[in-house]
Amino acid sequence: MLLFAGAAGVALLVALLLWYGIQDIATAVASAGWGLALVVIARIVQMIAAGIAWQMVLPSEKSPSAWIFSLLRWIRESINNLLPVAQIGGDFVGARLLASFGLSGSLAGASVLVDMLVQVSTQLLFTAVGIAVLANFDASSNVLQTAITGLFILTPGIFGFFLMQQFGGFGWIERQLLPIARRWNWLPAAQVGELDVCLQAILKTRGKLAAAAFIHLATWFFGASEIWIALNFMGHPATYSEALVIESLGQAIRAAAFVVPAGIGVQEGGYIALCSVFGLTPPVAIAVSLVKRVAELILGLPGLLAWHFMERRLVLQRSR
Repeated sequence: MLLFAGAAGVALLVALLLWYGIQDIATAVASAGWGLALVVIARIVQMIAAGIAWQMVLPSEKSPSAWIFSLLRWIRESINNLLPVAQIGGDFVGARLLASFGLSGSLAGASVLVDMLVQVSTQLLFTAVGIAVLANFDASSNVLQTAITGLFILTPGIFGFFLMQQFGGFGWIERQLLPIARRWNWLPAAQVGELDVCLQAILKTRGKLAAAAFIHLATWFFGASEIWIALNFMGHPATYSEALVIESLGQAIRAAAFVVPAGIGVQEGGYIALCSVFGLTPPVAIAVSLVKRVAELILGLPGLLAWHFMERRLVLQRSR
């Protein structure tokens, strides 16, 4: 399924490149110049902040240092952005690696689940703000309706999390993942059944959850700077409000198309529709999306290498 979705996404991207002119798009990407370096820096700031937000959901006395969480957040995003894992495979890897820093496998897994919940919840709010701002522009009803549909697609996942938490769904998930967890030495037999207990304990720390939500929400809004930087360096001055609309709804489109690895093709198509609201041509819209993808590659490839070295570290630890 993922491979088929990925192939369809690649085909769509190729079709868009050919239809709107590879040369024009390449020229627009090249015009970003040093703006690409600033986009990469902005992405690094976001990963560090997201790592700190992840750390916030854990009890202070059991939490590794912030740089560990930022490192693991880097690895999580590298896997989700560059590998066909439905944008969640990196989160499972992050939980397993976190367990190697002195936490139980159940507590590490619970922290990732809560971090994902907080991240998606704040993205929902970020998307709603983007739609409200979009409504003030001269957007077509089709674009606005599509944006609202994307918001409704994101919403069930959050309510589903709460329903699973209330009715013991995570205990069932833990039992299904147990064979994989044991094979990868993530969850020893003595820890079976503790995931839901750890999850309930984390969800009771309302102050920490509020702090993590604030950091994630601020990170989403800061992420709009990537669009603002790219457009201004490409010679298309944009306001922060315009960048906010493109970033918030572009992220929502990508999240809704989670079965397509990295939302390839889908993200570019969404940017064409969103950028048209502000009078930007399709080649410019695709170029903005590709600038963000280049930043993902620049950070993602070393992130996959870091994952490799951490896996080797775990193998050496087990062999000793």
